[in-house]
Amino acid sequence: MQGGFWLACRGQPKPIESPQIRWPAGVTPRMRWYLGAILLLGAALALGLGLLAYAMYVLLGVMIASRFLARTWADSVSAQRECNRVEANVGDTVAVVITLENRSNLPVPWVLVEDMLPREALLEPPSRITVLGRRLQLAMLRGRRRKTLRYQLRFNARGYYQIGPLVLETGDLFGLHRRYRTLTEPHFVLVYPQVTPLEGYELASRRPIGEVRMSLRLYEDPTRIAGVRAYQDGDPLNRIHWRATARTGTLHSKVYEPSTVAGATLLVEFHRAAYEPGQERFRSELAVRTAASLAHALYQMGQQVGLVTNGRDAADRIRTEGWDPDPRTREAARRSASMRAASDRLQPVVVPTERGPEQRMRILKTLARVELTDGLVFPQLVAETAGRIPRDATVVALLPSVPVETAIALGDLRRRGFAVTAIVNVYHVHEFEQAAARLAAEGVWARHLNDAAAIATVCRGVVLRSP
Repeated sequence: MQGGFWLACRGQPKPIESPQIRWPAGVTPRMRWYLGAILLLGAALALGLGLLAYAMYVLLGVMIASRFLARTWADSVSAQRECNRVEANVGDTVAVVITLENRSNLPVPWVLVEDMLPREALLEPPSRITVLGRRLQLAMLRGRRRKTLRYQLRFNARGYYQIGPLVLETGDLFGLHRRYRTLTEPHFVLVYPQVTPLEGYELASRRPIGEVRMSLRLYEDPTRIAGVRAYQDGDPLNRIHWRATARTGTLHSKVYEPSTVAGATLLVEFHRAAYEPGQERFRSELAVRTAASLAHALYQMGQQVGLVTNGRDAADRIRTEGWDPDPRTREAARRSASMRAASDRLQPVVVPTERGPEQRMRILKTLARVELTDGLVFPQLVAETAGRIPRDATVVALLPSVPVETAIALGDLRRRGFAVTAIVNVYHVHEFEQAAARLAAEGVWARHLNDAAAIATVCRGVVLRSP
């Protein structure tokens, strides 16, 4: 009893902890093996332990030879990547061919190569890229030989995709040393957004977007005569008003009313916070597809079209962030092939309002590369770019939500003389009604876009100004 009471008061004895060796800062685990072997070799020589000294000699020799061979094998392998396409449409397949070459006479026992792809494009359901084949392969290369690896990529969504860099991993047969290298620079594939044909409009319509009183007399409508004036040198014959000429006995020319539509400028909201959580991808892709369909329709009608968005350009992101040309680990290479989740970009993406087939392609390429951002909000975008938007083009805003600040910004554009309309990209009717009420208070007309099937109808409503 006394012994039990004494043990209860004293408590259980603490376990004895084994002493830990504290290595100096900067000593890697690989260097610890060398230091440990050298220390044991010195102790064996001092104590006259021949067998232990022999074992340390062998261990050091194997470690040095393994390090030399791993470096030699990694440096002797080169690679080339070929892609049969650099531009594609949604649903297209791109073939990738990788050629590995061993430039030394020594065979490489094993080499693991992987073509890096953006992790978000592979993991986000549904995946943006489907890999057909194996982009991670283990191979053995004989001296002065080549080996070809093939796989395919099917692109399920628009975007600007980075293929590569190709990362090589090799090492000695004992697993003591690993070497990583990037063998090729990345390739980039541009996948254009889908374009929905618009229904119910006349391609020959002269006023497809509605009438806008032009601030400058740059365009004249030959179907609308505003008056008659005296003939001036240089007036073409089709401008002469023959009835007034016959009545007065002197040449008179027609004056046309400067009232017509000069296309549209698309304002696409691409700030991440403007989208409802969990629906960012679907709603943003729907906005891009709608903008591409409108730009295509305006191009077909011979009208000018422009694009303004607060998203970030994927090509610009890659130029500024770059990729790691010499990753030390496979995880570092994966990070170099991925895109940042956030961006504080404060410079808008602007395609000036012009017309022509080149303008259409510029807008489609920009829409293919645009990504959600955490930089400029929509009111800041309007204030930043209002001076670059022509007053003779209708402003079409594609919005996933309409807070009070956004409605006021569009109302200010209207009060400054712009013709403004909005497409509200929400699913529920009550959300659209709330957004439309805020826009109506500022004198801005709105249409509802709830899904991809409604693109043709919504665009037709914008084009024809139908109620």
